Amino acid sequence: MSMTIETMEFLSYLVTVFALPLAIFVFFYEQHQERLNEEDEVYQLLSDNYQNFLHTVLENPDLHLITNESTLNLTEEQQERMYVIFSMLIALFERAYLLLYNPPLTRIQKRRWASWEDYMEEWCVREDFNNALTVLLKGEDPDFTEYLLQVRENKDADTNKLGNL
Repeated sequence: MSMTIETMEFLSYLVTVFALPLAIFVFFYEQHQERLNEEDEVYQLLSDNYQNFLHTVLENPDLHLITNESTLNLTEEQQERMYVIFSMLIALFERAYLLLYNPPLTRIQKRRWASWEDYMEEWCVREDFNNALTVLLKGEDPDFTEYLLQVRENKDADTNKLGNL
């Protein structure tokens, strides 16, 4: 069977009309899925880093880092360890901010970011962390610094509201 020119033209039109748009759609869909997988991987790596950070907190029970109150009467060595641990936390928060917070956020990105915002709020309630923020945030990304200070301010306002009830 020999193909005529008309048949070949018809087949090329079919490819142009159906297969090419389908190929473009599949390409963009795969790109989107790849971006989602990369975002999942970044989120998981950051979550693993936060879990490792919590292990560091547990390895330093004398600093009482799980409570919201300041730890009193620390030795110089304990103060230094606390400062290093707080510095590690700020670095982790900044990394999360830079990698995950890029408004406008999709629904999935908002859900992921909400967990990091919760972590930040929890730590901003802690008195000695809150008091050290000014020093800890020197040299950090300006947008991140502004964001974390806003989180602290909002948390302070929420705490004051609860105190007035």
